[in-house]
Amino acid sequence: MWTDSHCHLPYEGLDATEDELVAQALAAGVGRIVTVGTDAAQSAAAVELAGRHEGMWATVGLHPHDASQGVATLEALLAAPDPVVVAVGECGLDYHYDRSPRPAQREAFAAQIGLARDRDLALVIHTRDAWDDTFDILSAEGAPERTVVHCFTGGALEARRALDLGAWLSFSGIVTFKTAGDVRAAATLCPLERMLVETDSPFLAPVPHRGKPNRPALVPVVGAALAAAKGVGVDEVEAATTAGAAAVFRLPVA
Repeated sequence: MWTDSHCHLPYEGLDATEDELVAQALAAGVGRIVTVGTDAAQSAAAVELAGRHEGMWATVGLHPHDASQGVATLEALLAAPDPVVVAVGECGLDYHYDRSPRPAQREAFAAQIGLARDRDLALVIHTRDAWDDTFDILSAEGAPERTVVHCFTGGALEARRALDLGAWLSFSGIVTFKTAGDVRAAATLCPLERMLVETDSPFLAPVPHRGKPNRPALVPVVGAALAAAKGVGVDEVEAATTAGAAAVFRLPVA
């Protein structure tokens, strides 16, 4: 059984209904899905959807693009979290687009680290063109014991720094891209027990599905690329990443 450790259901840009996408995933051997919040509305929708599907869980978070909305907008969802909520995030820093001012991003990231720690939830991190500040804030605030760097886009150096903090690295369809040699180097370095696999659907469809909306059913394609990068069997990546997702999100034993 595969686990999609990070996708966005529901979300604009999907080419099927959520129920159809879940059915496709199950047919492809993807038995567990973590659907991820990016603001209060998207988080609430993720929680509602996860509550209707066995084998699905949700996160509540404020994406750095939306940091200007303020972490207080998440209070109602995290005051007494629904049992399907397994993490805070995705949160972090995005200095590539700067859709929220950087000070607001840093403040929201630090606050959500505290929320994850206080509520004993995992933390799901988004970082783009902001590695040093990401690690500085994690060090200053204290990285939660269960931390995921989602859609890992760094190389071996960033992977080593994240692993030294005790984080899990979650790899997306980027690992299949021709230009992603650094990401494959990071995958080679990452121990299987610290590796997760995700789609980030509807974004980042893996080769040979580029240009189409991504979907959880394509997790095995990403997993096969990770297996090739590490020189191990696909079944090893499948078992290890599902066990890793169960550990980091405290999912029931399969």
